[in-house]
Amino acid sequence: MASSPDSLNTSALNPRCGSAPQAPDNECAEELAEIKALRSEVNDLHRAMESHPCIDQARGMLMTLGPCTADEAWEILVEVSQHSNTKLRAVAEELIATTEGEPLPSPVRAALGEALRKRQAATG
Repeated sequence: MASSPDSLNTSALNPRCGSAPQAPDNECAEELAEIKALRSEVNDLHRAMESHPCIDQARGMLMTLGPCTADEAWEILVEVSQHSNTKLRAVAEELIATTEGEPLPSPVRAALGEALRKRQAATG
């Protein structure tokens, strides 16, 4: 039976942590805090891996539309995300959805237009 990350038996990782019913000592508490931090990091990495292809596809679209480099496309996505108060992953998904006829939401469209105009003015 597979266990979820939240059901991890931490006492099995360190026998000292589960041997006594009293409050854990400092070393045990530090180990438990480290396990919690590592779980959080793994969850964050899983989310990043899931959104990475979508963001890369949106960067490719911007590189074609721009035209711009991959780094500049990233900067544009970040700027649009910040100025439209929209998560970067959502901006990427909304941009990709335009290839299937979906309209770009107004705040994202306005922020993207402004970011592209600023970039164009700076380059020439």
